[in-house]
Amino acid sequence: MSDKTPETRSDGVEAGAPSDFIRDIIREDIATGKYGGRVHTRFPPEPNGHLHIGHARSICLNFGVAQEFGGKCNLRFDDTNPSKEEVEYVEAIQEDVRWLGFDWDDRLSFASDYFEQLYAFAEQLILKGKAYVCDLSPDEVREYRGTLTEPGRNSPYRDRSIEENLDLFRRMRAGEFPEGSRTLRAKIDMASPNIVMRDPVLYRIMKAPHHRTGDTWVIYPLYDFTHCLCDSLEGITHSLCTLEFENNRALYDWILDTLELYHPQQIEFAWLLLTYTVLSKRRLRQLVEGGYVSGWDDPRMPTLAGLRRRGYTPESIRTLCSLANVSRAISVVDIGLLEHCIRQDLNQRAPRVMGVLRPLKVIIDNYPEGQVEYLEAINNPEDPSAGTRQVPFSRELYIEQEDFREEPPPKYYRLAPGREVRLRYAYFITCTGVERDPNSGEIVALHCTYDPATRGGDAPDGRRPKATLHWVSAPHAVQAEVRLYDRLYTVPDPLDREGDFKDYLNPHSLEVLTDARVEPGLADAPVGARYQFERQGYFCVDPDSTPERRVFNLTVPLRDTWAKIERAQQQKGR
Repeated sequence: MSDKTPETRSDGVEAGAPSDFIRDIIREDIATGKYGGRVHTRFPPEPNGHLHIGHARSICLNFGVAQEFGGKCNLRFDDTNPSKEEVEYVEAIQEDVRWLGFDWDDRLSFASDYFEQLYAFAEQLILKGKAYVCDLSPDEVREYRGTLTEPGRNSPYRDRSIEENLDLFRRMRAGEFPEGSRTLRAKIDMASPNIVMRDPVLYRIMKAPHHRTGDTWVIYPLYDFTHCLCDSLEGITHSLCTLEFENNRALYDWILDTLELYHPQQIEFAWLLLTYTVLSKRRLRQLVEGGYVSGWDDPRMPTLAGLRRRGYTPESIRTLCSLANVSRAISVVDIGLLEHCIRQDLNQRAPRVMGVLRPLKVIIDNYPEGQVEYLEAINNPEDPSAGTRQVPFSRELYIEQEDFREEPPPKYYRLAPGREVRLRYAYFITCTGVERDPNSGEIVALHCTYDPATRGGDAPDGRRPKATLHWVSAPHAVQAEVRLYDRLYTVPDPLDREGDFKDYLNPHSLEVLTDARVEPGLADAPVGARYQFERQGYFCVDPDSTPERRVFNLTVPLRDTWAKIERAQQQKGR
């Protein structure tokens, strides 16, 4: 540990510490003793689907500020809509949060834990004359609500007596009324300029079994009623929400103030949006249920499960969240930044291997038949401690089809008739001829010679071929399936275009190669292991792998356009 004292800014914040408007608010609250100097946040997902990368910002923010300020963060499931919620999602969300590197210790809770208390609070509002049972249908409620320019109209049931409202609400709980026939609404102001405050619904009748409470309840509270009360009951200090809840903050405050309860502070921040990406659980569900993708964890999906399966690391996603600053201004982050983050991370940690995606056989005619050499290859030039490995070399090899041209175009420096190239870690070879399929005329093999004096890739006479190719030894290679993933959409903004967002799905977002060949050391590569295939990109072992067949997903190609943009900006600023 360094004994150097960290530098601090003029406002007392340690140099390099995360800083944004939310953290500034929290620092001020601590300095003034608000909430007794406590910091207690929560991450409140609804278990109706898998988390996506947009949720990662909220996870990193809520758990992150709790860690930074010595506070606590709860994981609380907003399970108030049993028709859409499943235990599968509860378990998946917990796995995602842990995978990102966070834990809630013993602070796991569910809104359903508080159903009895929430019901009691609702009765208190009725007794205060601040809530009433309404018989309007959902369509009628919308009709009575008014518009942004016109005030709403009072429900004809708004002036029921406290006694009648209490009786009806208790009969709602007892299951006496049909689903959707009555609601409990707050009595606020139908002329409020904030439509949220025009007598919002607090409870509705829903005769659906709940994944935790079974058939105990037939009425369920809405999110706006539930969330603020759960925050209060759990002693939350800073309730961090995305911007769609900004207008709802007035209701959050009204409920707590009317019931005279402990009052956390709701603070809104902007979503994390990415180009070429749709972040909406409702729309992601359409892709899953419509068969456009293989499931919530399809590597093309922006879900954390999909990103994990594709090979993204939690560190890379946390880095993205730190680079895309928290603010109140909505902005769209170039997906190239996410790809840059994973490249930077895997460049440091991923072992290098050689894999040939579209193999073309090479026969080295002057190499002894039956001979095998083991050549030393570097595992990771960025990490000397990763050491080296031995790769077999023999008379027959595989190279990439695209690394040979019978009639090479200008500035094509790879293998061609009569041309010499370097094989990575091995020898110089020169193409002397081609072998064709007698029926199709397609090239099926190349004949070459090698220079024994160039072992290790250097020539004693100093000659330097302009191209270095990767390869694998044909008799030792492991056949593998490789899934090449591209962006799921053809346009950066599919939700802002005419028509349905699914109209812009990329028909080439997945290409499956079933005859790829990889080094023998990958025969038993564990599921989830990440590698750099030299000259290709970063790949991850897919869960579909079996002992007989390894399946690799392309995480991201090697080419980093974001890094080029970043370097150009840095040079421009000098």
